[in-house]
Amino acid sequence: MASCYRLDNFIISAFKPKNSNVPLSIHHSSSSSSSSNFPSSFKVQNFPFRARCNSPIRATSSSSSPTTVAEPNDIKINSIPTKPIEGQKTGTSGLRKKVKVFMQENYLANWIQALFNSLPSEDYKNGVLVLGGDGRYFNREAAQIIIKIAAGNGVGKILVGKEGILSTPAVSAVIRKREANGGFIMSASHNPGGPEYDWGIKFNYSSGQPAPESITDKIYGNTLSISEIKIADIPDVDLSNVGVTKFGSFSVEVIDPVSDYLELLETVFDFPLIKSLISRPEFRFTFDAMHAVAGAYATPIFIDKLGASPDSISNGIPLEDFGHGHPDPNLTYAKDLVNIMYAENGPDFGAASDGDGDRNMILGTSFFVTPSDSVAVIAANAKEAIPYFKDSVKGLARSMPTSGALDRVAEKLNLPFFEVPTGWKFFGNLMDAGNLSICGEESFGTGSDHIREKDGIWAVLAWLSIIAHRNKDTKPGEKLISVSDVVKEHWATYGRNFFSRYDYEECESEGANKMIEYLRDILSKSKSGDKYGSYVLDFADDFTYTDPVDGSVVSKQGVRFVFTDGSRIIYRLSGTGSAGATVRVYIEQFEPYVSKHDVDAQIALKPLIDLALSVSKLKEFTGREKPTVIT
Repeated sequence: MASCYRLDNFIISAFKPKNSNVPLSIHHSSSSSSSSNFPSSFKVQNFPFRARCNSPIRATSSSSSPTTVAEPNDIKINSIPTKPIEGQKTGTSGLRKKVKVFMQENYLANWIQALFNSLPSEDYKNGVLVLGGDGRYFNREAAQIIIKIAAGNGVGKILVGKEGILSTPAVSAVIRKREANGGFIMSASHNPGGPEYDWGIKFNYSSGQPAPESITDKIYGNTLSISEIKIADIPDVDLSNVGVTKFGSFSVEVIDPVSDYLELLETVFDFPLIKSLISRPEFRFTFDAMHAVAGAYATPIFIDKLGASPDSISNGIPLEDFGHGHPDPNLTYAKDLVNIMYAENGPDFGAASDGDGDRNMILGTSFFVTPSDSVAVIAANAKEAIPYFKDSVKGLARSMPTSGALDRVAEKLNLPFFEVPTGWKFFGNLMDAGNLSICGEESFGTGSDHIREKDGIWAVLAWLSIIAHRNKDTKPGEKLISVSDVVKEHWATYGRNFFSRYDYEECESEGANKMIEYLRDILSKSKSGDKYGSYVLDFADDFTYTDPVDGSVVSKQGVRFVFTDGSRIIYRLSGTGSAGATVRVYIEQFEPYVSKHDVDAQIALKPLIDLALSVSKLKEFTGREKPTVIT
């Protein structure tokens, strides 16, 4: 193979270290638990990845060549000259771009090196980092790049999921259990995967939470001035077997992707109680893994541990392109599940998770539970139904665009309540300070302080716990209390917050930004008492959040129009896409009267939806006739 400063020269080396003095020992366990065995049809590519590796790390000019900067403990560290690359600013949940962007020379490597340049040395030198992802296209190549740059920067050990697989909540769980310094998550979350689609990377800190903006801002700053990449001259590591590979004082431990996470969940939930529900012949359960990472967890958790039927799992084999699907668990992209649940005599309980396993959708028979209602129902039932919360619920929180349903639970239960910007990292400080137990976002994210990420399977188990608790005294043959029964009882107690979100995906950024600026101009001139059709304005603002723990301030988090009857219209540009701009419009209206609770949300909200589109001039700015997704 031609010698050039690429993966095939300084990174892969065909498994044989170029420096023959490097001590290399590989220890693989002779057996592994059933939870670590992927389905036989899970396609694993052989190492190394020369055939498809169009993502070289190499010097940026022919006149520059790598130099050896150090050889600590017999590991040769090369310094690869590089130059800044535009467009590496981290969004709400990491850096996300089309996979072809990440496959450009040095693109991923620059960002990873910039991260190490941004962290205090004590946060990684001789420390332990976790590495995993959702199994999407390019993850295996990226894992090798990350491992070598970590070694080049003095990390002592990498814990990586078998085949590079670890869901986002599992990464957080492993960081916390193994007391790691942090971890990398290779995922673009709910965005589609494959050669033509999306890839992403983010870093979580030592408590398992996404890195704060103070760090992500430093990373971006360092991507603008980066000049070298430090990379260990070691071969690729075989990630297909659980075990330890050592290179001098640096080691890579391939771990079972399920065991630590499952062990944690068993301390949170009453698994025998849930199993008693799932095993009832009159209860039918279905879970759509959407060919994403949750498929690696569904069998060991729902089937092996809880006794669900094997045919209750659909799309359960993780695929690099998610089976050509869009792994976003909503009414549009999880349409197959929706059709099953809304069919005549549909199952009693249905759920889906997303690309990296941190989002969820909950359905009952012909009944959709909005994420805003879901977190409110879980919070209202947590102490009685979930052992983890039996002693106390410390507090509740939601993202600003999420409906006020959770607020009403906090008020009734006299619990501390917090409203934060969109982005799970804002919940982390509250959890670490002991102020928060349960939280959620309307974007299908729900979780608790058992980890520091949203957790799709946790949400499914929480709902199964509630249904099991409600039916623990229901005799065989009697009608079960259903998902819709639980939600409607909740509405009767707390009132219903009608809620909908309109997504306009991949809009032209210029038009989307002009729309937001236009709305900011309107709110700057607005005052209480202004009339908007039949609605009277209470206040309008661009949401600003002051963290009650560390005092940090973030601004411009969403344009809000809040009316005197509690109705709200909110506009945001999403930070989780990989191309263009996603415009999100949130519409909410509170309804206290039980007699009106069964009205379809789109009908109940139509006057407010029409007002939202009119006020924003959305069609004029974006050219969009209708949203891509309605939830």
